[in-house]
Amino acid sequence: MTLLFGAFALTMAAAAAAAEGRVVCPPDGGPCIVEVEKTGSDGSPGGASTQPVTNPGTSDPQVCVDLIDRVIDCYDPTFGWWNPDNRCRYRLAEPQPPQSHPIWEGNTDGAIYSVTCTGVPGTGGGWEWQPAPPPGFGGGGPTPAELAARAVEQLDLAVPSIGMAPEPGKTGLVGLPVWLWLEEPQRTWAPRSATASVPGLSVTATATAVEIRWDMGDGTTVTCTSAGVRYTPQAGDSDSPECGHRYTVPSSAQPGGAYTVTATTTWDIQWAGGGEAGQLTETRSSSLPVRIGELQVLVS
Repeated sequence: MTLLFGAFALTMAAAAAAAEGRVVCPPDGGPCIVEVEKTGSDGSPGGASTQPVTNPGTSDPQVCVDLIDRVIDCYDPTFGWWNPDNRCRYRLAEPQPPQSHPIWEGNTDGAIYSVTCTGVPGTGGGWEWQPAPPPGFGGGGPTPAELAARAVEQLDLAVPSIGMAPEPGKTGLVGLPVWLWLEEPQRTWAPRSATASVPGLSVTATATAVEIRWDMGDGTTVTCTSAGVRYTPQAGDSDSPECGHRYTVPSSAQPGGAYTVTATTTWDIQWAGGGEAGQLTETRSSSLPVRIGELQVLVS
């Protein structure tokens, strides 16, 4: 009841301010405009001008007004985002309390927020479950999903760096094994994470390589779930223990006399932040030519 009374009182104050030409909020819920009274050098009125106040980290104008009609920062680094509906600040609880905590009230979706209500008699805030980010949270900036896209860009997923025997520039033989692997596996295969943030909201994306698909250029596709093993002379003419192929037809009839081998890595990306989570899939590809000849047997 106290919160409702506070919200009602502020609504009346904002309406009065708008009437006086200080704060104007359109009925469609768009950004409010602060009207600043300008004065001349002699102190005389100089007319009114509108100045949108911008949230930190965003380019969207938005104005937040406290209980006594003062323009305040919509985001506070300690207490979080201003909720215009109940005039409290909301900050995502990090880490989130366990699902067994009573604050969840049996819910498994949404998120727990730390709420601070200063200047509102009878309320001090605390933890609160919300099924979705409360009004004002994020300040009209990017959604968690949009921020996840930024985090994915920062992952800088590398294209496959192809390792192959026979080596590029050399010729293999029909029927002999071709070994396939990724060079620099720490860069081209190992899991990686990145975080994108704006004030009051962070999203972390973690990418894990799940498979690499080798299109061998002869109509055959080899799918492997590891970065492969580098060939060594000690292996002789044995097959790769993880990822390989044997050609049955020489490449002489192919354009340029070589098969084009294309490696495509599939990355599974899990992201979480702002009380939301999701999954994305990204692929990266690269190609190399390989020449395959036929063993010629001379009969005398």
